[in-house]
Amino acid sequence: MSDSYEIPRQRMVETVASRVDDDRVLEALEAVPRHEFVPPTRRESAYADRPLPIGDGQTISAPHMVAIMADLLAADPGDDVLEIGTGCGYHAAVTAEVVGGENVYTVEYSAELAEQARETLAALGYDDISIRVGDGREGWPENAPYDAAYATCAMASMPGHVVDQLRAGGQLLAPIGTARQTLVSATKRPDGSLERTEHGGVRFVRMRG
Repeated sequence: MSDSYEIPRQRMVETVASRVDDDRVLEALEAVPRHEFVPPTRRESAYADRPLPIGDGQTISAPHMVAIMADLLAADPGDDVLEIGTGCGYHAAVTAEVVGGENVYTVEYSAELAEQARETLAALGYDDISIRVGDGREGWPENAPYDAAYATCAMASMPGHVVDQLRAGGQLLAPIGTARQTLVSATKRPDGSLERTEHGGVRFVRMRG
């Protein structure tokens, strides 16, 4: 990890700290070298609190949004977590710092982005994160059930297949809506229905496929 980015990374963590209750999330953000996940031409902006383009029409979310989502997910070490929308792999790495890389499963629509993420994650020691190319609406049934799942792209409604792959008591966190999006957290009841809470307006790239 390059020392030249250590101070900007600490500043980033300080910037988002007021939005987070769980210190493990802040430790994860401090541990993951965000600059390694953005294109070389964007590295000077890697620790600014804003989204950045990563190619293929996709973005890396602003640090505060990654922090808020990781905090709301409230996953514990050893929890199996499904991510919909790998992108550059940064959010998966943050999740891996909390639950362990072998417990993170992530699905990416773009084969090119998935391969880039795989290479970046492996180079940084996160090669135990599982990545597959596919339609995130289908989830990843082979590794179900999951303790938690989250989406890094907006969808019109909660994806039924992903809900099916959650354990009872499991949580799904996703930006829901098309023109206007809301960050929704849903806990799966024993009967399969969802108990929802809303966490404000957000703006994510739309789910593809």
